[in-house]
Amino acid sequence: QVQLVESGGNSAQAGGSLRLSCLYSGYIYGYYYVAWFRQAPGKDREAVAAIGWHTGTTLYAPSVMGRFTISRNTAENTVFLQMDSLKVEDTGTYYCATGPGPSWTVMSGYNFWGRGTQVTVSS
Repeated sequence: QVQLVESGGNSAQAGGSLRLSCLYSGYIYGYYYVAWFRQAPGKDREAVAAIGWHTGTTLYAPSVMGRFTISRNTAENTVFLQMDSLKVEDTGTYYCATGPGPSWTVMSGYNFWGRGTQVTVSS
């Protein structure tokens, strides 16, 4: 059983930075992707970034390309999401998830989810 716990959510000004962490436990190596999704109030959950666990390949939604960076530290069992040049539209609850895919943007490809951490960006 895999467990994922997000942290690092906070309030920030537009243009600022936050770093989210996803601490995982269990056998995560059997899954292909670890990803970050977000959900704004009244909107669908959307994929933000993912890392291919076996290849290290990183993938990003167009809306965050060049501003967000996903990375991992396997010694610390943690996946990070560095968020720079924050925008008001980045506001939402951010979730960490892992699963086999095959498409990194599709929620049904993820077996395990964290409970989320809140990010609020103000102008």
